[in-house]
Amino acid sequence: MDAQGPEDLGRTLRGAAENLYQELEEHFQALTATLNLKMEEMGRRLQDLQSNVDQLMVQAGITSATEKQTVRACALGFSGFGKPPNSCSCCGHCEWN
Repeated sequence: MDAQGPEDLGRTLRGAAENLYQELEEHFQALTATLNLKMEEMGRRLQDLQSNVDQLMVQAGITSATEKQTVRACALGFSGFGKPPNSCSCCGHCEWN
């Protein structure tokens, strides 16, 4: 076994730490990209589901096409936090009654 001085040991440890950091960063970037793709797909599926629910509600006579447009705009466009004071029952975020 080679006897290393403190400086050699420090360089070895620093190199190992940098390699580990690079590997972790690459894995994190790959995971982030995968999660972003999954989130985009989930968003598309939710929009499709909302559209299908809207169509079924109109077919069932629960809402009219005009009400459907208002509810859909609310459900897909709300970007705030919490409930406004005059929330509707469609999604709890708009001020449409």
